[in-house]
Amino acid sequence: MSQHASGSSLPNSSPEIKIDASHPQAYLYQQRRSSKNPSENSGAHGRKKKTFFRVPFFIKVPAKVGKRMVNMLFRAPQSKKMAEGVVTSSGVGEASIYHALVVIFLEFFAWGLLTSPMITVLNKTFPDHTFLMNGLIVGIKGFLSFLSAPLIGALSDIWGRKFFLLVTVFFTCAPIPLMMINTWWYFAMISISGVFAVTFSVVFAYVADVTDESDRSAAYGLVSATFAASLVTSPALGAYIEQVYSEDVVVTLATAIAILDVFFILVAVPESLPDKCKPASRGLTFEQVDPFAALRKIWKDKTILMLCVTVFLSYLPEAGQYSCFFVYLRLVMGFSKEAVAMFIATVGILSVIAQTGLLTMLMKTIGSKHTIMIGLLFEMLQLMWYGFGSQTWMMWAAGVLASISSITYPAISAFVSMHADADKQGLVQGMITGMRGLCNGLGPAMFGLVFSLFHVNLNEKDLKETEVTAEPPGNLGLVTELIPGPPFVFGALLVILALMVSAFIPDSISHPLTLDSPTSTMALRRNLEKKLSLQDYKKSDDDDDELYSEHDGTTVPLIHATSSSAAVL
Repeated sequence: MSQHASGSSLPNSSPEIKIDASHPQAYLYQQRRSSKNPSENSGAHGRKKKTFFRVPFFIKVPAKVGKRMVNMLFRAPQSKKMAEGVVTSSGVGEASIYHALVVIFLEFFAWGLLTSPMITVLNKTFPDHTFLMNGLIVGIKGFLSFLSAPLIGALSDIWGRKFFLLVTVFFTCAPIPLMMINTWWYFAMISISGVFAVTFSVVFAYVADVTDESDRSAAYGLVSATFAASLVTSPALGAYIEQVYSEDVVVTLATAIAILDVFFILVAVPESLPDKCKPASRGLTFEQVDPFAALRKIWKDKTILMLCVTVFLSYLPEAGQYSCFFVYLRLVMGFSKEAVAMFIATVGILSVIAQTGLLTMLMKTIGSKHTIMIGLLFEMLQLMWYGFGSQTWMMWAAGVLASISSITYPAISAFVSMHADADKQGLVQGMITGMRGLCNGLGPAMFGLVFSLFHVNLNEKDLKETEVTAEPPGNLGLVTELIPGPPFVFGALLVILALMVSAFIPDSISHPLTLDSPTSTMALRRNLEKKLSLQDYKKSDDDDDELYSEHDGTTVPLIHATSSSAAVL
């Protein structure tokens, strides 16, 4: 029998194990014999009180496991989860989803204020090639986001979420004040800021750190709903301030809100990543900092591959739609500025309802896979309606379908999060966000190309000079008359392909989406549990402090593992 560091032996009820005292982060909890004093053995409600001591030893599981080791369970007590794993020295309170919601709301509210001024500035800066330059700027930003999202997500798994929340929000909002200083620098900075325009991947990883799997889909829906809520009033408010005062006032207000967001992260947001989930900090390898290495890992897991293909095919038309939809409503459908702002607000409110109530209900009843498929179905319907619709009321009806389709991305993020290791949340979320970034680069170019092929002019400078009634040559005139929005119909066809791919996504995954070596904390834990062939166990009345073997009824100690080296196979 192994000895305690002080020379005393372990109680006889412990299994025979080898102990190494060199590792201070692994503890062996062992029940102390009951005291003769009844007052020491009873709690506040008269129940039997169990006392434990912990031995700071490094536990090495022997090659041949005895009966009493079969039912061992590796975990951290719930009451000590936050205190031991989460850095709470900075920030207000413990890390929670509400911190992430405030960050998302402030960032996109600031950008929402600039919806109307940005169209005006874009037309003034590039009067002859407005739509072309818009696609080029958004395309460069999206491509850089595609390259950087997996890298930033992986680094946030090592260095923590708070630092990268601060970096992404700061650089994403940095171009805002340049709008009233120098418009050329403004659009140049927007393009370059794509390197850090991946706030969503870090936010989703942050939410995964502070929520349980059962609540994660609802939490992701709440994040997406907050994003939609930030766009409910901000475009209309920005257009109103621009009309009453000037563009400079709108830019100043947006800059102030962006500064407030950065200050909130710096002061109020605590770190959410548990130390026990961070990989070994012996330094980064080239593979860890190579963005293409993370992208190549997509091919190593068929489920991740199918999810990324689904995201690409479904978000490509969505990104193109976002890049030109407001101008499309004004020029082709004849919406006024006020009508466009009201349309955004209405669809935003309906999206909030869909992503909070409907998403949660569907995830609990039919599961994440079928929720994704329902979202894709409604996305296909709304794109078809926008493509063939020629009346104002049709646009409003399609907006209702678009709000329901907004559940697709949070459902995909929840699916990935629930099947990924805790120490790889940033990596897998970064992959999904990276695919969206690629779509943000290709989608506007695709829509612009299709519009140009059908000779649909979306240059807003011609709004007061001409109507969009140019007759395309040949049979294209008849096609344009029947299909006012050809890119939307083409996008609907891509979503149909995404729907077909999503049908092959498994309902449940038997293996974790690690996308990395099996030496991570969660991988070691799963491998250990698999090798030990854990049997059924039952908890005691005192919050599972004892485990019992149903084979021999003996009590076995509980190992408290706080690092990836808590068990060596």
